[in-house]
Amino acid sequence: MDVITTHLNADFDTIASMLAACKLYPEAICVLPGSQEETVKGFLVQSAFYNLPMRKPREIDLDKVTRLILVDIRSRARIGMFGDLIGRPGVTVHVYDHHPDEDADVKGDVEVIRRVGSTTTILVQILKERGIPITPDEATVMMLGIYEDTGSLGFPSTTVDDYLAAAHLLSCGAKLSQVSDILARDLTSGQISLLYDLIQGTRTYTIRGFQVVIAEARREEYVGDLALLVHKLRDMEAVSVLFVICQMGDRVVLVGRSRKPEVDAAAVMREFGGGGHSYAASATVKDATTFQVRERILRVLEEKVIPRRTAADVMASPARTVDAGDTILEVHQALTRSNINAVPVMRSGAVVGILTRQVVEKAVYHGLGEERAGEYMNADYETAAPETEIERVQEIIIGKNQRLVPVVRGKELLGVITRTGLLRFLYDVRDVEHPGAGEDVDAEGAMAPRKNVANLMRDRLPARVLSLLRAAGECAERLEMKAFAVGGFVRDLVMRVENLDVDIVVEGDGIRFAETFAEEQGARVRPHHKFGTAVMVFQDGFKVDVATARVEYYLKPAALPTVEYSSLKQDMYRRDFVINTLAVRLSPEGFGEVIDFFGAQRDIKEKVIRVLHSLSFVEDPSRVLRAMRFERRFGFTVGRHTLNLIRNAVRLDLLSRIPKPRLYNELELILKEEDPVGIVRRLSELGLGPSIHPALTLDKAHLALLGEAQEVLAWFSLLFLEERVEKWAVSFLALLDPLPPDDAKKLTKELGARSRVREWVRICKDEGESVILRLVSTSSVSRKMIHDALSPLPTEVILYLMARSKHPDIKRYISLYFTQLKHVRLLVNGQDLLELGYRPGPRFKEIFDLLLERKLAGDLRNKKEEIAFLLSHTPPTPVSVVE
Repeated sequence: MDVITTHLNADFDTIASMLAACKLYPEAICVLPGSQEETVKGFLVQSAFYNLPMRKPREIDLDKVTRLILVDIRSRARIGMFGDLIGRPGVTVHVYDHHPDEDADVKGDVEVIRRVGSTTTILVQILKERGIPITPDEATVMMLGIYEDTGSLGFPSTTVDDYLAAAHLLSCGAKLSQVSDILARDLTSGQISLLYDLIQGTRTYTIRGFQVVIAEARREEYVGDLALLVHKLRDMEAVSVLFVICQMGDRVVLVGRSRKPEVDAAAVMREFGGGGHSYAASATVKDATTFQVRERILRVLEEKVIPRRTAADVMASPARTVDAGDTILEVHQALTRSNINAVPVMRSGAVVGILTRQVVEKAVYHGLGEERAGEYMNADYETAAPETEIERVQEIIIGKNQRLVPVVRGKELLGVITRTGLLRFLYDVRDVEHPGAGEDVDAEGAMAPRKNVANLMRDRLPARVLSLLRAAGECAERLEMKAFAVGGFVRDLVMRVENLDVDIVVEGDGIRFAETFAEEQGARVRPHHKFGTAVMVFQDGFKVDVATARVEYYLKPAALPTVEYSSLKQDMYRRDFVINTLAVRLSPEGFGEVIDFFGAQRDIKEKVIRVLHSLSFVEDPSRVLRAMRFERRFGFTVGRHTLNLIRNAVRLDLLSRIPKPRLYNELELILKEEDPVGIVRRLSELGLGPSIHPALTLDKAHLALLGEAQEVLAWFSLLFLEERVEKWAVSFLALLDPLPPDDAKKLTKELGARSRVREWVRICKDEGESVILRLVSTSSVSRKMIHDALSPLPTEVILYLMARSKHPDIKRYISLYFTQLKHVRLLVNGQDLLELGYRPGPRFKEIFDLLLERKLAGDLRNKKEEIAFLLSHTPPTPVSVVE
């Protein structure tokens, strides 16, 4: 059975969407899971426009539903009893919706999600594309849905698609006069009375600089069309942000309206189990008073209102600068090294001009490299103060074509706002124009609030780690610094992947911060002054890495970087991939705010791995291996441009320039992944094997051996022997399998592998083959022979030999060794033999060999049986008495 349903409080867009969906699913029945607005309810009772196959929820047997079609809704919590069908085997879910994405959205087998003014628009487009006819009466109902949700095509949320859908409905015979009559709502006496009470019950609050009006009223009976009253109240009072709290019987109905992009009404309503758009949302609460709801709304607003951004919020700090006395060539080197396009010029500690890369490069071209920067800088420039509103900065950069704006306090340079930084800000706000008093704000045009993961951190991090991060932010603030959690820790937090390897970047002196914070927390600190980094080790062994925000530049390809201190943004720019450039603010003000300079959240959502710039692999070819590792670990795809850059790095053989210890570290990390074979296969596809060693072609047979090694390791894990094994090393031995003994040992030494790993390689190459041959060539292999052959070998080597051997007997022998023979130990010792009268000497070894053979055969179970066997089979020689 197919069922079409929607959210609990049906409006005209809901009804129209269900009607359109019925034309796509002609066998489906329609079910309204909850109530309807009063106007909608009257329309359903009186209208003869259509005849929907409408059923009541109690008439539906959920066990018979095989397909659930959701229109105008994606929230499981707002579809009543049909929420029980989500995820049920045998039930497919189709979704048609126009609301903004939420983390808890239902994931459908078929999804059509578009950012348009109404859901009806989406379905009308589909009907038009498929050539499905629409009768005039049906077109009128569908036009009602579009007109209601778009304010008769007048709300800023209205899109071109809404106009086209309405035009199509008009061509199908939609009657606009009837639409206007139905939407023209005269207030009832009850509504007028409630509106008066709401006006009397308004209070104004200032939240982070914004005026928010909250209106309250109470009614014993239900009063319909509260949303209509909210619109009238907002227009009468000229309110930009309004929340209405109305107690009706045993429930409290909430409606939120916002003309301010910084105040997201839907985000507030979601805290009460409701939803909607950033400019219009609603919720219903049971078992709460209006006072409780109002106080909770105020708390939520304190968390979620986005303060208006100023120059201080957008600027990069500290700024890279040059001196007016520097030569043009020196400035050119500084711009190239830091990968920036404009720089403030300083004289005596104050900004005196701006130099751009274009000017510098032209000066060099004309042979003016030895001239001074002060001669060619642009001295006609404008600055901003920290509190300057971003609109003024936009006017300077775009209107006056000034590439860079210094942010100053007096003569002190605090930071700079670059053209790129401004573009990132404009992307965040999505070109919104602040609306006038009579306008709503479109969800598509609403300012994208900076994502805050404080709640996610609270839910996913151990309380101790969360407390440390908060304390780190407070410590940095006391030192007048800024601290951020960065890198893989933040990436995995956003992706809901467990990772407690905490990295903190400090805008300021990272070592001073680490030493101060370590002293406060009773931790030890290991500073590395050359790189401005430190490791804090806490009393329970937990470690936190701290780094000063820095920029790195490479004097030549694959060389170690030269480090200079810089801003968070430039610190992020030196990272390997965009997905690793997320940062989380740790300062008490704004704790948990995600900072995303380069679109990492977008790449994570799109599951793509991209480098930040085209010379990334030239500067550090080891990033190629990391790209392959991340691709497989997360199920992502390397972006097309990044893949082309990898192929170019392979063509130039850049990986052969990687210092061998760094290469070894990357290989070890790859082999420790959950699916190392998949990563190595990807390396093979790109022809990367010979970059490690010319003999490593990573052909089909070699990849098969690596796969066999993984199967052997999986088998070994299922034995639950509680034996510590370096599993990655088994794969490493398999990786070196094609190399001749001398080459393998030489490569392992060059890689800087630990002495234990080098010894395993030596054993494999010098002894492994002979062990296998000895066991295979013997006609009758005893348990003692298996034990003697394998016990001197490390477990890692034995598992490699098991994977390498194609002889079934060898696999059987090794299996027997691990499951029955390896841990067999004699209970009789040398002292016992002396007490029994045996004379010390070569005979002791013969005795122990005999005993071990019988014990391995299962004949001897305890010490008593061992002694009895000795006395009966090889008694001690009597000592002769000399007179």
